[in-house]
Amino acid sequence: MNADRGLHIAPGVEVGADELEEQFIRSSGPGGQNVNKVATAVQLRFDAANAPGLPERVRERALKLAGQRATKDGVIVIEAGRFRTQEQNRADARARLAALLAKAAEPPPKPRKKTKPSKGAVERRLKEKAGRSGIKKMRGKVAPD
Repeated sequence: MNADRGLHIAPGVEVGADELEEQFIRSSGPGGQNVNKVATAVQLRFDAANAPGLPERVRERALKLAGQRATKDGVIVIEAGRFRTQEQNRADARARLAALLAKAAEPPPKPRKKTKPSKGAVERRLKEKAGRSGIKKMRGKVAPD
């Protein structure tokens, strides 16, 4: 994943390099005194609401999966500051965006097939209930003769 290339997520789901906006900020992660001087963390912005390479279904799911990382305007913001170099943080942010979009691009699960218990299973359950009821009735007070 080069910085000058876009992201290929799945067939029909493509993100161009011009759709990604990167801004480098100071990191709070590892690096000692270096973190106070160098902006190594990256803030990756992707306007999912207006992205031409995303089908409508993928766009809606991506914004839903992004949760708080998505703004009201439909921009997904990913901050990456785990590493000490800009290049590693840039690759990490792009990988996280690609993973989010890949999850959004997965086909929906098959609808659940409704089933009902077999006749024998229903009978066994009712027989068990009747037996349990009899046991509980036997726990009551004994009536004098």
